[in-house]
Amino acid sequence: MTVERCDVVVIGSGFGGAIPAYHLAAGGADVVVLERGPRMATEEFTHDLRLGTYTRFVDLVQGDGMTVVAGNCVGGSSVVYFAASLRAPGFVFERTRGTGIRQWPRALTRSALDPWYDRVEETLPVAQQDWDDVPYAGGLFAAACHRAGRTCNPVPVAVDLARCTNCNWMLNGCRFGAKRSMLLNYLPAAEAHGADVRPLHEVQTIAPATTPGYRYRVAWTAVDPADPRVPAGAGAIEARVVVLAAGAMGTPVVLQRSAALLGGVPTAVGRYFSGNGDRVSVAVMDEDRVRDLLSLERAPGVAYDALHIGKPIGSMSFDGLDAGAPEFDRFSLQQIYFPTITNILGQTGGDPGWYGVGKKAMTDRWRSWLTLLAMTEDDNEGTFGPPPPTGSFTRVASSLAKGQLTYRPTARTRQGWDAADAEVRAVVEQDGLAQWQPWTSDAGALSAHPLGSCRLGDDPASSALGSNHELRGHPGLFVTDGSAVPTSLCVNPSLTIAALAERAAPAIVASAAEAGAEVRYGAPAPSGETAGRRAVLPLLRR
Repeated sequence: MTVERCDVVVIGSGFGGAIPAYHLAAGGADVVVLERGPRMATEEFTHDLRLGTYTRFVDLVQGDGMTVVAGNCVGGSSVVYFAASLRAPGFVFERTRGTGIRQWPRALTRSALDPWYDRVEETLPVAQQDWDDVPYAGGLFAAACHRAGRTCNPVPVAVDLARCTNCNWMLNGCRFGAKRSMLLNYLPAAEAHGADVRPLHEVQTIAPATTPGYRYRVAWTAVDPADPRVPAGAGAIEARVVVLAAGAMGTPVVLQRSAALLGGVPTAVGRYFSGNGDRVSVAVMDEDRVRDLLSLERAPGVAYDALHIGKPIGSMSFDGLDAGAPEFDRFSLQQIYFPTITNILGQTGGDPGWYGVGKKAMTDRWRSWLTLLAMTEDDNEGTFGPPPPTGSFTRVASSLAKGQLTYRPTARTRQGWDAADAEVRAVVEQDGLAQWQPWTSDAGALSAHPLGSCRLGDDPASSALGSNHELRGHPGLFVTDGSAVPTSLCVNPSLTIAALAERAAPAIVASAAEAGAEVRYGAPAPSGETAGRRAVLPLLRR
């Protein structure tokens, strides 16, 4: 087997991989990006839910107690996310999870991360929706909140609002180039500076390099584009530095499989997984009461009937983000839309809740649904079992997989869910406006925001990474994806993952230079903007 060599191997091409890849390549390093999924052109993002189209780049990973949705393509989850771009509340960085011990590194506070948030918002860029941009469902939620004495605001999104057609197909990528995924900024900029992005390359192990001057050997298997379960070749690359950004469902598995080769990995690898406290529910709106109580009319004689119209995320209530409230009682509530293929997940509240006449009647009225996402404070209770022989999980079909995650929500996590559920019901059920129902059952939670399985921290016993994202005991091996985020965030995590990756880039560049690469930090934003660079460079000189 031929062994290649380069300065830096980046594993994964989502937020956590694309951002370091850009800074390293722009600084002069020889960078190879290995991505498990295919590369999709804009025209390949179709508006259908047929097997073989969206299932090419979306993975549904079923664990024991939780199912996770994740991207599987060049650009990673940035291709399939719903683009809500929010900074985490300041209290998140002070969380203790009831232990009395701060879970985030002391060096990481909201104010310390703000300049790095600035860089990401400048690069994507992030747009602030106004009420004219918010979809009907978002307006309905805002009206219900207002009537119940709560506040609600439009959500900032990484979307070109002028280009957006409000097609509501964000899960399928964006065929109009309006959603600002990594495909439109960091990745093409990295490639313009010479980065080699290789799709359909699944990393299996990381081991010590055998070539002097290089630290690690990354072994990969080629993926058959027609069936990702079929290997189509193999190879290895030795690098001075490795950046692992395979996602919170992939990064710990690669490290666990590599543990014997690396002489061990921190005990926190594969522990402390968080689903970001995600809790989905549905309100079946009474159209007559929407008209009479909220004075809404979308069209003559039609009060609402518009779950499917617009963008997936429009409005959000921040009332639950009270820094003075006890931990596990803080949350945000967000209007959200899921493709109709997921309608089966709604429950009727009766017995049985999953099928029967009541379920049929409920799903017949799906256009009058209002689906809501609560993001709460959970207890980081997920753990990963032994890794499979290959891959990040065991594939059952092209996009369906069985993972090694075990998730048993603690009483404190359930406390957070219950608090959010109670607030949603108080808003939507007032005076019979709607009938609220849970989306998921005790049989398992659902999350599109996996976090924390290889997290940052100051305590070596409970964190796999130091505050600079380097894996403890393994110089030159960094983790920069959602697995590094120490706790749930109470908001959508994409912007925080990206900001952390921006913050990690200088240390990664310095490590590569120390190992012999000719590279320096200081590139402007991929668009050429320099305001963000001017703001963060003074931080690095302290």
